[in-house]
Amino acid sequence: MTTRSTTETARPTTKGRAVRTRSPRERQATRTRTLLPGSEGVGTVRRSVLPGGLRVVTETLPTVRSATFGIWAAVGSRDETRALGGATHYLEHLLFKGTGRRSALDISAAIDAVGGEMNAFTAKEYTCYYARVLDTDLPLAIDVVCDMLTGSLIRQEDIDAERGVVLEEIAMTEDDPGDQVHDLFTTALLGDTPLGRPVLGTVETVNALTRDQVARFYHKHYEPTRLVVAAAGNIDHSTVVRQVRRAFERAGALRDTGAQPRPPRAGVRTLRAAGRVEHLDRRTEQAHVVLGMPGLSRTDDRRWALGVLNTALGGGMSSRLFQEVREKRGLAYSVYSYTSSFADCGMFGVYAGCQPRRVPDVLRICRDELARVAEHGLPEEELSRAIGQLSGSTVLGLEDTGALMNRIGKSELCWGDQLSVDDLLARIAAVTPDDVREVARDVLGQRPSLAVIGPLKDKQAAALQDAVA
Repeated sequence: MTTRSTTETARPTTKGRAVRTRSPRERQATRTRTLLPGSEGVGTVRRSVLPGGLRVVTETLPTVRSATFGIWAAVGSRDETRALGGATHYLEHLLFKGTGRRSALDISAAIDAVGGEMNAFTAKEYTCYYARVLDTDLPLAIDVVCDMLTGSLIRQEDIDAERGVVLEEIAMTEDDPGDQVHDLFTTALLGDTPLGRPVLGTVETVNALTRDQVARFYHKHYEPTRLVVAAAGNIDHSTVVRQVRRAFERAGALRDTGAQPRPPRAGVRTLRAAGRVEHLDRRTEQAHVVLGMPGLSRTDDRRWALGVLNTALGGGMSSRLFQEVREKRGLAYSVYSYTSSFADCGMFGVYAGCQPRRVPDVLRICRDELARVAEHGLPEEELSRAIGQLSGSTVLGLEDTGALMNRIGKSELCWGDQLSVDDLLARIAAVTPDDVREVARDVLGQRPSLAVIGPLKDKQAAALQDAVA
């Protein structure tokens, strides 16, 4: 589905380009404002709301020759009932299978023919479809992606053909215990809930999905008020808005002129899971371990401090866990920590891959380090290094148009606003030792849960409960 795009070169000239004046009707119906003004237009983020409640956000970067266009849908696996497990991800595949205007081959060939890349991903709370192309080919990318989102046929023959592909993807995940253990940990922490179940669904649920179920899911969740259109690169906001509007109006998707965009997900969810252990006995060479506890929601003001804490604990080769587990004792090749945040809750986890006989030692060291930081926080030197590392990685991670599109699209969908890079860096730099000490006490001081995949002996497996006591 994906091919690499061509290398960026100099910016094309705009001399002689015709400028279209919008009609009074367009000016009245489209509400546009600048969210983040940039210097001479560079880095400027603008937002428009079209009739039907469709949001369009763009970031202008005129020094590149590429553009990335994406559409974000406010639907993920947490929106599925148990019977619909995997429907969101299944639907992601199906939207590439053809519309009333294009076959599956037409969709892929259109982007391949201009050297672009096209793909999609499904998460627990959103789905994104995107294409990255040369700036001159952006109108094509807009037309193709919008056509997919508004005109998918969801035919029975496509349901039948793609079912096998989705089942193969599930099998591929199960063949990678280093990946599967994170799903197992999520289940241990969140239980048999929409958030706790795997994004891909299971073999049983995917086999049971019908064409009518998937089609109803599509029409319910892919209407304009639930969508955010995002574009970044060498683009013009007004031109993108006009082209998106034309594509959606062709599909008859903007008829409800009084519709308003849906606000970001909200709610208060208290995770009470503690001390749960999930062990999957697999004949692997390594044991794969995730130890963790409830984290913070994505709107919690303490998330900046938790990000710094996570970096210091397991964010690189100088982090505490890497030094203690790998460098000093040689117990594991891969060890790191991570956070996941949702609208109303979150997770903090520590992953390690080690020989099965070393699992007790790895767990003991990880728990000791988490307890030590929960009690004492971080010394000034570690805090300063973590702030620098997180600041640098944040900026370096935004060095291409795809990353910029992801940032503004997800920000609009999940938070309803935009933070500039300078604002992000300021929030990180403002984290104090007291902030880290407080969030470490609140998060790391909780009783953990545990997921393990590997061939543990009976006594080893029985002792896992001791690791979360």
